[in-house]
Amino acid sequence: MANIPDDFVNYKSTTVWSKETVPKTFLHDHNTRAGVYGRICVLSGSLKFTGFVERRGEVDQEVIIAPGEFAVATPQYWHKVEFLGDDTQFKIEFFAQKDSDIVAQSLSERD
Repeated sequence: MANIPDDFVNYKSTTVWSKETVPKTFLHDHNTRAGVYGRICVLSGSLKFTGFVERRGEVDQEVIIAPGEFAVATPQYWHKVEFLGDDTQFKIEFFAQKDSDIVAQSLSERD
């Protein structure tokens, strides 16, 4: 699993999402903008993180994220999440280089 570089800071986080409240975009192939890492943090239940070689491409990795664990989506990496239980709750923390325009202007995590 990828690591977030040391000079990157958490500049934005989502609310806590459940099966009922997650934006549907996250359940389908999507990616983050150049320069942004997404850390998917599971608070309860479990979530499957699937990464792809390219958009609509072959599966690169599948990771089951348990409570207290996380997965990292690197910049421009195509991925999706899947709920593995009705009690699953998670949030996403977005990181960018501390001196970047992304942080200074609190830009969207997506292009």
